Amino acid sequence: MNALRDAGIEMIPYLIAFVVGYLMPWRKEWFERFAVGSVAALSVAFVLGLWPDKAVEVAETRPEEWGHLLNLIVFLPLIAAIAVVFLPRQSPKLLKQFTMVVLGVDFLASLALLGVPMSEGWHFQYVTEWVPSLGIRYHVAIDGISVWLVLLSTLSTPIALHVSFGSIKKRTKELCFAFLMLHGAMMGAFVSLDLFLFFVFWELMLVPMILIIGIWGGVEKIKASYKFFLYTMAGSMMMLAAILYMAWVFHSIEGYWTFDYLALKRLVLPEDAAFWCFAGFALAFLIKVPMFPFHTWLPDAHVQAPTGGSIILAAVLLKLGTYGYIRFCMGMFEGPAWEASATLAGVAVAGGIFYGALCAWKQSDIKRLVAYSSVAHLGFVMLGLFSGTHAGVSGAIVQMINHGISTGALFLLVGVIYDRRHTRQIADFGGLAKVMPVYTALFVLVTMASVGVPGTNGFVGEFMVIMGTMVSDSLGRHATPAAVGASFGVILAALYMLSMVQRVFFGPLNNPKNEKLTDINSRELVAVAPLVALIFVFGLFPNILLSRMNDSVGATVRHLAEGRIAYEAHAGATTAKLRPKRGGPWEAGHPSPPQVADVAVALNAGADK
Repeated sequence: MNALRDAGIEMIPYLIAFVVGYLMPWRKEWFERFAVGSVAALSVAFVLGLWPDKAVEVAETRPEEWGHLLNLIVFLPLIAAIAVVFLPRQSPKLLKQFTMVVLGVDFLASLALLGVPMSEGWHFQYVTEWVPSLGIRYHVAIDGISVWLVLLSTLSTPIALHVSFGSIKKRTKELCFAFLMLHGAMMGAFVSLDLFLFFVFWELMLVPMILIIGIWGGVEKIKASYKFFLYTMAGSMMMLAAILYMAWVFHSIEGYWTFDYLALKRLVLPEDAAFWCFAGFALAFLIKVPMFPFHTWLPDAHVQAPTGGSIILAAVLLKLGTYGYIRFCMGMFEGPAWEASATLAGVAVAGGIFYGALCAWKQSDIKRLVAYSSVAHLGFVMLGLFSGTHAGVSGAIVQMINHGISTGALFLLVGVIYDRRHTRQIADFGGLAKVMPVYTALFVLVTMASVGVPGTNGFVGEFMVIMGTMVSDSLGRHATPAAVGASFGVILAALYMLSMVQRVFFGPLNNPKNEKLTDINSRELVAVAPLVALIFVFGLFPNILLSRMNDSVGATVRHLAEGRIAYEAHAGATTAKLRPKRGGPWEAGHPSPPQVADVAVALNAGADK
C-alpha cells in the first residue's frame, strides 16, 4: 500500500499539468485538448527527469550503454526509406502512417540517450571495419554536444512531416521517402567519427533536400534547389580535398591508412598546410551555416521550400554547419582556428548579426524576413564559437538548440497563414488578432522567444555568448567591440520582429479577404505545442541543457588551447608530426595499426549483449 501511495503522490504533478493543458483550449475538440494536456504532462516529466540533481545521482551508478542504439537511430529511417519504395502509391494513408510510426519510434529510441549522463568521453560508441584496406571504419559515438542535436532532429522531423501532410497532397510516396532519407543522413552526420563516413552522410543529405525544394517548392523552386546544390557542393569538394590530404599525411608518418577523427586530430601540420586544410573544412561549414558572404542561398531556399522543408532547414540542417565547425575545425585545426577567430568574429557581427538584421527589417515577405533572421541568430552562434571560452561555446550550443525550436515554430506558423491566404506579403494582412486570437497569441509568444525576452529560451544562449565574448583571449582587443556589437544586434532583432507583428496582427482589419479566416486548427496546434512547451522549459530551466554538455564543452575548450600551443611550437617546420596520445575517455576507439590489434573487438563486445 505504501508503494501504491508513493506512486500516486509522484503522479500528482503530471496529472495537474495534464488537466491544466486539457482545460486550456477554449474550443471543444477533445483530440486538441488531449494533445495539449499530454504535451504539458510530458514537459513536466522532461524537466523532472533531466533535473541536474538527479543526473548526479545517476552518474554514481552509470547504466550500461547498448552499443547498437546509434545504429538503430541512424539506419531505422534509412531502411524505412527503402521500404517506402515498395509500398503502393495508391495508399497515401498507409504511406503517411508508416512514415510517422518510423519517425516516432526513432524519436523514442533517441530518448534512451538521456538515460546516460554525458560525462567525459564518448558514449554509445560502436566501431567496425568498413573498408580495411583504406582504413575506413564505421565509427559512431555521441558526447554532450551532439546528443542535443540528435534529439532536436528526432523531434523536428516528425513535426515537419506532420505539417507537410496537411498542405502537400501530391506525390506522397516521394515525400515520405525524401524525409526518411534526409532524417537518416542527418543522424549519421551528427554521430560519425570517421571522416569518410561523415562525408558520405554529409553528401547524402543533399539529395532529399534538393527533392523537397525542387518538387514541392514555390514558383522559383528549380533555381533555389540548384543554388543550394552548387553552394553546398563547392564547400564539400574543398573539405574532401582536405580529408584526403590529411589521410595521406598520416599514412606517410604511421605507415597505415585511416580516416578516423581520433587519429587525424593528432596531426600537427606545417603552417601553410594547416591553414589550407582549415580553410577547406571551414568553407564547407560556413556555407552550410550560412555565414556572410555565403548566405545568399538561404533566403531563396527558405522562401521556395514547402513549410516542412523550411522547418527542417532551419531547425537541423543549418546546425550541421555549426556542429561541424565545433567538431572538426576547432577539434583538428586548433592553431588556425585560434588565429582566424578575431577576423571571423568581425564577419559574424558585421555580416551576420547586423547585416542579417537590417536585411530582415526591409523584407516585405514574412518568410524571407524569418530567413534573414536566421542569418542574424546564427551569427550569435558563430561568435560564441569564435570566442573559444567555456561560456561562449556553451551559449553557442544552447543558441543552436533554441534557434531550431523558435525558428522552426516561426516557419510552422507562417505556413499556417500561407495555407489560408496563399500569400506571405506583410501588406496583405493587418488586424489578424481580431479573427485569429489563438494563432496571434502563439505567434507573439514565439516572436518573444526569437527576440530573446528573459524567461524564454532565446535569452539564455545570446546572454552567454555575449558574456563569453567579453572575456575571450582569442579575440583579444576585439572582444569588447564584438560583444557590444552583438548587444546592439539584439535590439535590431526586436525592431524587425515586433514591427512585422504590429503590421500583421494589430491595427485595423482593412482587407476583406482576412475577415473570415479560421483560427489555428487541431492538427496545426498539435504540431506547434511541443515547440511552445520547450520555449518555456529551456527558458526557465536552461541547466537541463548546460549540465549535460558541460564536460564536453570543457574538453573542447581545453583541447583547443592545447592544440594551439602544439601548433605554435611547430611554427616554421616543413613537415608534419603527430602529437602523443593523451589517453583517457576521449581517445577510446583510436585506430591501431592493422597488425597490432583489431580495434573493433573491445568496443563491440558489449553491443551483442
